[in-house]
Amino acid sequence: MCSINLSGQSLGDDKFLPYVIDQFHRSGLDATKICFEITETAAIASFSQANRFIQALKELGCKFALDDFGTGLSSFGYLKHFPVDYLKIDGSFVKEILHDPIDREMVRSINEIGHLTGKQTIAEFAENQEIINMLQSLGVDYAQGYGVSQPQRVLKAASGA
Repeated sequence: MCSINLSGQSLGDDKFLPYVIDQFHRSGLDATKICFEITETAAIASFSQANRFIQALKELGCKFALDDFGTGLSSFGYLKHFPVDYLKIDGSFVKEILHDPIDREMVRSINEIGHLTGKQTIAEFAENQEIINMLQSLGVDYAQGYGVSQPQRVLKAASGA
């Protein structure tokens, strides 16, 4: 799966959704291999537009992640009705999870609410095995960070493009 971060500006552009759909049709790319990441702040700022965008591309098979969750200071309530597949727990809570009981409880709480609303969770900033072990003990589904893998260079297509 390939994740693509979307800006709030992209979500607010009326021409962007038709463009993305057109690109899927033209390229023949398997939409089930794409996960769009939308920040919590951008999603809340244009909730109905983001919702339409997500619904249209989910029909093609795309997945969606709500990125940086917990930093927008918004209510958990809207999660029940926001059709994302993944909830990405912001790294600002994860990086001190071993030493700060408040951060640990924030991660636990976000993970629990995510699961209750039918979403899988991804913890950002999983920088070492100790953090990964803590995330596993809290029931987090996935981890992202140097403790999992170093960033890797994107290889050019076989066609040499």
